[in-house]
Amino acid sequence: MASDRYIDFVNSDLGRKLVGAVGLPAPARLERWQAGRLRPVEGALLLSTGPLAEQVSNFAPRLTDVLLGAGGEVTGAHPWTAEQNAKIKAVVFDASALLHTSQLSQLREFFQPVLRHLDNSAHVVILSRAPEVQSDPLAASTQQAIEGFSRSLAKEMRNGGTVQLLQVEDGAEDQLEGALRFFLSPKSAFISGQVIRLSVCRQQVQDWTRPLAGRKALVTGAARGIGAAIAETLARDGAEVVLLDVPQAKSDLDALAARLGGQALVLDICAPDAAAQLIEHLPGGLDIVVHNAGITRDKTLANMPADFWDSVLDVNLNAPQVLTQALIDSGALHENGRVILLASISGLAGNRGQTNYTTSKAGLIGYARAMAQALKARGISINAVAPGFIETSMTAHMPFALREAGRRMSSLGQGGQPQDVAEAVAWLGQPGSGAISGQVLRVCGQSVLGA
Repeated sequence: MASDRYIDFVNSDLGRKLVGAVGLPAPARLERWQAGRLRPVEGALLLSTGPLAEQVSNFAPRLTDVLLGAGGEVTGAHPWTAEQNAKIKAVVFDASALLHTSQLSQLREFFQPVLRHLDNSAHVVILSRAPEVQSDPLAASTQQAIEGFSRSLAKEMRNGGTVQLLQVEDGAEDQLEGALRFFLSPKSAFISGQVIRLSVCRQQVQDWTRPLAGRKALVTGAARGIGAAIAETLARDGAEVVLLDVPQAKSDLDALAARLGGQALVLDICAPDAAAQLIEHLPGGLDIVVHNAGITRDKTLANMPADFWDSVLDVNLNAPQVLTQALIDSGALHENGRVILLASISGLAGNRGQTNYTTSKAGLIGYARAMAQALKARGISINAVAPGFIETSMTAHMPFALREAGRRMSSLGQGGQPQDVAEAVAWLGQPGSGAISGQVLRVCGQSVLGA
């Protein structure tokens, strides 16, 4: 993978002076999760008042050693004022009780002083209710306004900071801990400006050090790149992994499976009997399915051969649909299973010379949305993860100008790492993440594409 020399430069002593003098963008080095870390938040967590914030205060001591409260009395927290010099690593603001335009001023009053005290790679989460469940049009308007605020605030963050909005349905409050463990930690380093809905889910994580313990996961396209990172992260979190890839990748696949203590499965997912072969090799079934396998065959539509079109649609879209349906129909995908589809922001925004690829990735997003309700009765969730510019061997071979544009055209001003995608997939694979279904989680640093 190509290194990002611009980030290396702007974070050097000379670079900081130069970019400051001429006003160039200065992306920060993002803090990412490291093995051995004990807490999701290593630093101070600032919590506002509010009904959902009160729920958060019950488990906040498990997230951080330093809990601060703002705007009133927060259970278990030390009061915080703008006059204090302590750096804030994470923020949770409860906006669920804002029901009139006049109350929106609380957003400015809370965040304006807080922004000046944020630490590097700070993570902000705003809690709200879904606008469409509000019976009062003014309340619905106010809750919708919070989404616009959160997306704009994310674009104003500095030094690697991120902002997310969690819309919490009634009864889903007990899934806040899992969501905040992810979005307030470095596991979400390359995710910003996202809106995620939490709904009711019966399952809970039993051991936060190994949240996937006792679960079996299949990862397609697992031999290298993002697929290998996903397999490693799932195994780190306690899952037993089955790694699938094409015969050409057998040596890499076998080596990774041996290192992770997993099972290697060589299979062409487009073969007519692929579903039958897969089920045969999974006598005990699965809990997590990650459809990561994908190919590109780029040409403008005017010059695209039929085989370019057909092969991309077969691998990227048809195979995940066929295999998922077969796993569901056969019962090989267990109750309360998790299906994660690797889409792309190009499936949301389009991309010149990739009509076949973007069609396939948009199709995956549509498949996740359409299947969510049908799978709900069995407790199965299905979601799409849409990476943006990720530093892989493929992007390393892009022309310099395109590569630099891809890196800088986001709020975080840089490309992501395969680990960033893997962390999102691992979180969506957790038992409690059944609270999210039929949704798209963009891992793109809040890219301007499709925003």
